[in-house]
Amino acid sequence: MPTVPSPEPSLREAALDALCLPDPQAKVHAAHALWQRLLALPDEAAREQALAPAQSIPVPEDKVLPGRPAQPVLVPPMAVAQRSPFTSEGLAALLHAVCHIEFNAINLALDAVWRFAGMPASFYRDWLRVADEEATHFGLLREHLQSLGHDYGDFPAHNGLWEMCVKTQHDITARMALVPRTLEARGLDATPLIQARLRKVGTPAALRAVDILDIILRDEVGHVAIGNRWYGWLCERQGLEPLSHYRHLARVHTAPRLRPPFNDEARRAAGFSQAELDYLLSA
Repeated sequence: MPTVPSPEPSLREAALDALCLPDPQAKVHAAHALWQRLLALPDEAAREQALAPAQSIPVPEDKVLPGRPAQPVLVPPMAVAQRSPFTSEGLAALLHAVCHIEFNAINLALDAVWRFAGMPASFYRDWLRVADEEATHFGLLREHLQSLGHDYGDFPAHNGLWEMCVKTQHDITARMALVPRTLEARGLDATPLIQARLRKVGTPAALRAVDILDIILRDEVGHVAIGNRWYGWLCERQGLEPLSHYRHLARVHTAPRLRPPFNDEARRAAGFSQAELDYLLSA
């Protein structure tokens, strides 16, 4: 009797499988493949069926979330040494820090896809696109790091992004509030400052890093906008006032206090209101 092939896992199940992969390159390939699989589907009905928004996916007992390599060693944020980008080692350490953020960002996007059932199909499509773009960012940074004689894992790193992911694992509204539109939005503020330092370094390696950061900043505006849009959607669905609820969530989950200077132009492009920008200055 012929064996009946098992049905292909939903895209959300496959996102969990990708999240569990420890090898960075395998995770990058998996993130790209998920996005390409979605794009290849013929219409919205097929995409919704493949995404399976209503599917409740159990937390795997036999896997560690997220999958990550043995290196880099994870240390508290204050234990990550600050080095001058005017030295070759310092430039590599700076690139490594951003590379680690992008690796975590792949995981954060994949986690949003698999973890939260019952959202519109466009929610999962948005976060699969984010995972694909974050994988591209990681690949660009890792390739540049390798051109300098280093690789991802060569320097210690901290785990702040994923720790907030764990804190908000049972509350999708808190996740949207405190990961994309808080922690990841800090990149909108920090990136131009990093680029200014790298331009002062002025070496070909530093200027190549500036170009990569241009790509990342452009895409991150869109990623933060996705977080803003879904946070607003969730607040409206629950009858919550977005700014006051954000203050509540930031307190409950001890979100880091954001400090100026703020990139108002990028934040506005990402959907922050003037009231939210004013709150940042008064918080």
